Amino acid sequence: MIEPARVFAAFPTTLRDELLRSFGQIVSNYVDRRWEPSELNGGKFCEVVYSIINGATGGAFPANASKPADMVGACRALEKTPPSTSRVGDRSLRILIPRMLLALYEIRNNRGVGHIGGDVNANHMDAEAVLAMASWTMAELVRIFHGVTTAEAQEVVDALVERRSPAIWEFEGVKRVLDPALSVKDQVLLLLHHSVGWVSTADLFKWVEYSNASMFRSRVLQPLHKLRHIEHDAARGRARISPSGGQRVEMELLGSAKKEAA
Repeated sequence: MIEPARVFAAFPTTLRDELLRSFGQIVSNYVDRRWEPSELNGGKFCEVVYSIINGATGGAFPANASKPADMVGACRALEKTPPSTSRVGDRSLRILIPRMLLALYEIRNNRGVGHIGGDVNANHMDAEAVLAMASWTMAELVRIFHGVTTAEAQEVVDALVERRSPAIWEFEGVKRVLDPALSVKDQVLLLLHHSVGWVSTADLFKWVEYSNASMFRSRVLQPLHKLRHIEHDAARGRARISPSGGQRVEMELLGSAKKEAA
């Protein structure tokens, strides 16, 4: 997988930083349940992505993102760009991504987000849509500019998303679950949910401070694997959370913590 630090290395540095920062703000505001800022940042994200695809179809990337005077007209104009069989991701750059940007920009402008007078107040549903569209767009850009599969592109985007949890304390490469009353299995689920992709079993063993490495694998990791809460790759000494494990964390472990905090 492409290292997150190297993603979009072909872009001008400022343009790359603007893209990653605007996407990161959408994610962080969504995680913090700040629906209105999440949607507002969707507008900035649109401007950066437009600058990138306009540069790609025009033959040169700009040093910085800029807002077109008419976003709708500018995106529609991209569809009129002559197709090129030599351009990687040609149809996506000219048609698919611009149409996605139009939907994102519509939420920013006309759903009670960008200004007073929209007929819908900022809400969770719209923020979900913004996050999903922004994530898809990022994955498509990775696929095009790094020449990888859709699945590989999504893994890169997942790695760019920093999962933050008040239940986890992270310092100097160490992660700790702050509630010692939780079972070791639940601590492992929280730690894997907080992390992106595969995590070494040696790190998990160290972070939960289990007494014996062999018993940790047989009594903690393997039962979680059998429940399909995690995928335990014993041969490579690594584990990652599954969709059902993630659902358990969000609905039962983090969900109960949020109720107590409220």
